Amino acid sequence: MAQTSQKVSKPGQSNGIFDFIQYRYLLDLLVQKEVRVRYRGSWLGMVWTYVKPLTQFIVFYVAVGIFLGMGRGGGIQNYPVYLFAGIIVTNFFTEAFMSTTMSVVSNAGLIKKIYMPRELFPLASLRVSLVHFFPQWLVLVVGSILLGWKADVAGLVVALIAFVSLTMFAFGLGLFFGAINVFFRDAQNITDLISMVAMWLAPSFYTWHQVADQVPGWAFQIYISNPIAISVEAFHRGFWWGSTDGSFTFAHGWGVSLVASLIVSFIMLVIGEMTFRKLEGNFAQEL
Repeated sequence: MAQTSQKVSKPGQSNGIFDFIQYRYLLDLLVQKEVRVRYRGSWLGMVWTYVKPLTQFIVFYVAVGIFLGMGRGGGIQNYPVYLFAGIIVTNFFTEAFMSTTMSVVSNAGLIKKIYMPRELFPLASLRVSLVHFFPQWLVLVVGSILLGWKADVAGLVVALIAFVSLTMFAFGLGLFFGAINVFFRDAQNITDLISMVAMWLAPSFYTWHQVADQVPGWAFQIYISNPIAISVEAFHRGFWWGSTDGSFTFAHGWGVSLVASLIVSFIMLVIGEMTFRKLEGNFAQEL
């Protein structure tokens, strides 16, 4: 009897992040589960999305804006908007990065019981971070309008491109450290360190000119190629620049900065995805 040859596929083999197209419904369920788990037993619920950035804003505004004079004459004009824009962007990065890093370990029970594309877990965490970012962005827009901001298309495009780049960067880092964290829990400590210094790696409450005046040229080049710094400054361009005197620029110009940010973020995304796919076959055994 003739036998029909069939190609045998490796069990548990995924198509990477593109699996979300086929498993959109499952991804939605994971997002709902993560939101429920995160706010289980919480009386305020989503209100905590506003509490953290508001607390950070008050602390930094008092310490830097008032005590150090950045918000007074000779400092940064409309400093509250400048500061809040930097806070919500860096908060999004740290939340997206940390939650995607922890997504595999925190879903160990599901991973050990059934097979599903592993990238769905960090993707779900990223979507939750985007949900948390949106109301903070609305607060930024309202505050900017109250201080005389007038939207311009160029500024909004710059902010959007930079935000997409930052999302790719955070997700790529999360995939990389999320995969490593399954085998070496030291990765979580590295994640905490990166998140702790993220706000200081961007001109959130100071200006990039102050960095250029204090560090060597090569160090400044690294600084201005950092997607976090570029994204923060892009949000300043989009939601703060319109309420100033119109002289706001960034380092080598927005074209070069955005291209540099996209290149760095894409490389990080590729590295993170390759690492994740290389190690995901052993997640269940390790967990």
